Amino acid sequence: MEYRDWTKKDGSGRDISTSLLGYGCMRFPTLPDGRIDEVRAEKLLNTAREAGVNYFDTAFPYHGGESEPFVGRVIAKWPRESFYLATKLPLWSCKTLDEAKAIFEKQFERLGVDYIDFYLLHSLHKARYDAAKEMGIVDWLWEQKAAGRIRNFGFSCHERCIFASPSHDNAAGFEHILRDQPWDFCQLQYNYLDTDDRAEEIAGDRGYALTEELNVPLIIMEPIKGGTLAQLPPDAAAPLNALDADASAASWALRWVASHKNVKVVLSGMSAEDQLDDNLATFGDFCPMTDAENAAIRQTADVLRSHIKIGCTGASVPTKNRPPRPAATVCPAPWAWTFPTTSASGTSSGCSAIRTPSASSGQPASRMPKRPFTASAAASVRPSAPSICRFGTLLQSSRRNWTIYNE
Repeated sequence: MEYRDWTKKDGSGRDISTSLLGYGCMRFPTLPDGRIDEVRAEKLLNTAREAGVNYFDTAFPYHGGESEPFVGRVIAKWPRESFYLATKLPLWSCKTLDEAKAIFEKQFERLGVDYIDFYLLHSLHKARYDAAKEMGIVDWLWEQKAAGRIRNFGFSCHERCIFASPSHDNAAGFEHILRDQPWDFCQLQYNYLDTDDRAEEIAGDRGYALTEELNVPLIIMEPIKGGTLAQLPPDAAAPLNALDADASAASWALRWVASHKNVKVVLSGMSAEDQLDDNLATFGDFCPMTDAENAAIRQTADVLRSHIKIGCTGASVPTKNRPPRPAATVCPAPWAWTFPTTSASGTSSGCSAIRTPSASSGQPASRMPKRPFTASAAASVRPSAPSICRFGTLLQSSRRNWTIYNE
């Protein structure tokens, strides 16, 4: 397992060394009734830890509030010094400092620990952060760190959409938060598609560079962009396949973010054994991206941008601000690549809701990766009505398997 050493020590004076692969505890396998499949999930966690994963990330609301108690029962069987535990405070549920204190204490009860290694303010934007400061929550949590109950204090920021909504922010809001406190770390969305000023994510390359400038270690979530980068159209996958036809699309995305020197952990919410196996292969013998591989990634990103219909991975867009779209021509996936389909008459066409496919996108589907995460994706594809864009249906199905990366 690849590890990243931090330039700081934890509250006990130990040097911090985190596994580059972190386990996100947001999407464990579940039973038919929706509860966590605890037997299978515990095996996944144990397998990950035995392979060297030592960073485990949960949060108060995950799995309807059941993730923290379940994780607590599993880690109780492990030596406490053998892992780092991360969890988060849901500020949207805190109207007063007392409410924040009550949730904080409940998290310790659920997790069964005396201290939390990495504690985050969950899903921050400027207004939420400023309100937490005004209530005294931020200062109180620094006091908890001084008391040893928190070893490292940070925050997470989520994506923004081109349509601003209350739960989304922008780059200026992120910079405001990052510069306002001597944070021990922060957690951001970052991926190879959202890097420049067109990025929908609040970080992008500028956000990443700011964390380097301020020496704030970085935890990465959404390296696969909610599953979008796990299933690539043939023309987008071609530059990567030319270099390594055996590598899964997901492994390219993970390696890209992990090759950034300020990235200490890349989170993956692995909900199946094949996902864990592929990730362990990627990070067990980690190879940073070469110049040729980075060039191929840029080619893939350029092709994907030419296919993009709309770039919001799940934002809540107010109806009054949403541009009109013909209902009968909308692809079923929030993200959709153009992809040729064949009608009953035998003619080929792209999804009519998005840009017409170029000649380069009309090629036969490339071979599937030989070590895919998505072995279950094909079985889960079901016809949808109306079936306007078959690739959109496939992508929607694959997103159900790949949103595990949405931490």
